[in-house]
Amino acid sequence: MLLDLREIIEIPGRELPFDCSVCADDLLTPSVKEFKHDPHAVGRVFNEAGILTLEGTVTADMTCVCDRCGKEFDSVKVTNIKALITDGDSDDPEAFVLDGDKLDLGDALSTLFLLDMETKFLCREDCKGLCSECGADLNLGPCNCRKQIDPRLAVLEQLLDK
Repeated sequence: MLLDLREIIEIPGRELPFDCSVCADDLLTPSVKEFKHDPHAVGRVFNEAGILTLEGTVTADMTCVCDRCGKEFDSVKVTNIKALITDGDSDDPEAFVLDGDKLDLGDALSTLFLLDMETKFLCREDCKGLCSECGADLNLGPCNCRKQIDPRLAVLEQLLDK
């Protein structure tokens, strides 16, 4: 989605609002199974003293997979976004570059949303995950596996057997 900024580029104090959907296909990661519907973005691009800034929020309702126990869970993510927009003269690596007078809004919103994603998706803060031996879900209770002893301490275990 291209956003035409011709109306505000040269006029400080002007702004251009946006209210759109972001393509969910561009936002899928291994931990995000699906989006219930395309994420929704609302915000504005404004000119403040000749500097263009993109700000707003992206809201996504998604089904994720827990990185510890593998269970699916629902999550709503609200990402606050703010970024500079440049015509290409800036050395700022985080700024988005205009294509003429237009901004690829879809690309900018997708990039900002992905950069704000969690590095680990958990069904809950205290998720215990799965037993490394039998694969039992430790959130449901302890498994019957005997705790593995560090091979470096195996000799000491013989003392306990006596």
